[in-house]
Amino acid sequence: MKRNVAGALLGALLASCSGGRDEAGDGNWTLYGLDSAEQRFSHLEQITPETVGRLGLAWSMDLPAQARSLQGTPLAIDGVLYFSTSPSKVYAVEAATGKQLWEYDPQAGIQHPRVLRTSHQGSRGIGYYKGAILLASLDGRLISIDCKTGKPRWIVNTIEEADSRKVITGAPRVFAGKVIVGNSGADFGTRGYVTTYDAETGRKLWRFYTVPGDPAKGFEDKAQEMAAKTWTGEWWRWGGGGTVWNGITYDKELNRIYIGVGNSSNYNPAQRSPGGGDNLFLASIVALDADTGKYVWHYQENPREAWDWKATNEMILTQMDIGGEKRPVLMQAAINGFFYILDRRDGKLLSANKYAKATWADRIDLKTGRPVEIKNARYEDGPVTMYPSQLGAHNWQAMSYNPELGLAFIPILKQPGTYWTTPEKAKEAESFVLGVKHYEFALGSRFSLAKVEPDDGTGGLLAWDPKTGKARWTVKYKTGWNGGTLATATGLVFQGDAAGWFHAYEAGTGKELWKFDAHNGIIAPPITYLAGNRQYVTLLVGYGAAAPDDPGWRFGKHLPRVLTFVLDGKAKLPATPPPNPPLEIFDNPAFKIDPASAARGRDLWLRNCSICHRPGGGTANWPDLRESAMAHDYESLRKIVKDGALAQLGMPQFDELSDQDIHDINNAVYDYSRKALRGEKEDGTTRLF
Repeated sequence: MKRNVAGALLGALLASCSGGRDEAGDGNWTLYGLDSAEQRFSHLEQITPETVGRLGLAWSMDLPAQARSLQGTPLAIDGVLYFSTSPSKVYAVEAATGKQLWEYDPQAGIQHPRVLRTSHQGSRGIGYYKGAILLASLDGRLISIDCKTGKPRWIVNTIEEADSRKVITGAPRVFAGKVIVGNSGADFGTRGYVTTYDAETGRKLWRFYTVPGDPAKGFEDKAQEMAAKTWTGEWWRWGGGGTVWNGITYDKELNRIYIGVGNSSNYNPAQRSPGGGDNLFLASIVALDADTGKYVWHYQENPREAWDWKATNEMILTQMDIGGEKRPVLMQAAINGFFYILDRRDGKLLSANKYAKATWADRIDLKTGRPVEIKNARYEDGPVTMYPSQLGAHNWQAMSYNPELGLAFIPILKQPGTYWTTPEKAKEAESFVLGVKHYEFALGSRFSLAKVEPDDGTGGLLAWDPKTGKARWTVKYKTGWNGGTLATATGLVFQGDAAGWFHAYEAGTGKELWKFDAHNGIIAPPITYLAGNRQYVTLLVGYGAAAPDDPGWRFGKHLPRVLTFVLDGKAKLPATPPPNPPLEIFDNPAFKIDPASAARGRDLWLRNCSICHRPGGGTANWPDLRESAMAHDYESLRKIVKDGALAQLGMPQFDELSDQDIHDINNAVYDYSRKALRGEKEDGTTRLF
């Protein structure tokens, strides 16, 4: 297909005239998805299938271990690269050389040391508006940072509830002089919303709630009143959920904002809404007026959501010829395994095809828009194993779209899960009430990863034709949790994988044309831009987040890093150990383990620690406590866990634990260490998976 050169030039001119520089066209990457349609489709032409073999490292930058899993999309503006890391730090470096210009640390851990436990602490990106970087910090602040000085221009708190469990890991989206942010925390008893601010001043403009609140207090708008009719019982006591932590897309043509709404709180619909109901707007795509935030339409992917399946994946906008009519459409490769195409004008479902293995439903009824679920899909008659797991067939790792080829490039995951219900104890139920220091992860249901077929747990890159609802080609990886994608008009697709390889494929065929060993796992998407008239490709490298697999990357031993490539680049990476480096177990032979204390400590560990520190070993995100001298020392452990001494480094505070609890955990640390020294293995079980 030939490109419309005149249209591309006109688009570039319009972009250059925009005060917010909100579209691609000048060689910069100023928006999260490159353009407002979030296609991640670059028109730069220096790197082609013919030249990509010459791509080499221009520079690299190793970051502190506390930067952890790097998930974000950098921005490249006028020769400067900006990117965010855990927990909410922002860096500015020269795009062509990697020379650091400044860094900004909002000290999110010190501000709210307890809430750190609700998140993997990643940052998926930042925004840009008129000489300022817009950061949504983990603790809920929206911060405008001067691009030249690295100093804040203004700061607003987007999370106004006292003792909230909300955090922000998603990227703010900038549109038409405004900036919109959502939040995370549906798994911990919260009520979701998005808020829009004036991008220049930080003045609050409007807010939209994704689930209704307590009817006795009145509804914020008619949409909440409508949604409340789909809930029963006292759902508001448990928050409802529905946080918007990833997918947000601006429609310039229709002046609308589309938000992808998250999962329920709590998970079990029989507990949160015992009288039935679809529970709007959980697991829904919702269209809002961009100026007022007023509800326009919605489409719910999973009515009465029960699986931790959200509609939070990225939403790409394009035009598509359907039935002889050119329609403005929204596309989403949903977590539940179906690829949805909606008419952006009214939310009408146009198609929904399985793009990956999904056994929970036979199909989506196009007349009703509802899934035709299999028997016991809701595990009401006992545990059920089906595809996909709670991690989905595709998660937040960004897909891209080449409108010239009509192909979407989707990071996919083949992983079944087992689902079952659980009765909750009174203490656990109350843990979903704000103000209670102790809080559980999710309630009402438990999910675990399963193994049904030999290739379960693997992943790949799928080239999907949305119009035909069929795959064009697939590249398979041994691990399932891989990076986001970038498509180019020259016919390339870039993606990194969990094993640390950064690939370039031919977009039409999937043929690998180039790869580079990053020596650490990749989950972030790459970007490309111009600096000094040369085209660069930049990628954040650092494994983790909710990764279900373990490629062997270890905290402190495989540092997060930034890699930037250019044609004929000659730089070399620093020496890096291979995956699965030898353990260096700490032990004090004089310490005598109290078996009863260690048993209590193991239970406390599973409830409080194992979401990060797995009993069976370390991860890319967090230290292996069997190697930590501080974790083996009671006083040090108490200061870290109870007092929050390492909050600024991302270690949450657990001030509700007693001194006896710390003593028991200390015994459990020794127990795990001694078992490792004896060569005994732990299963690494956590309450999460």
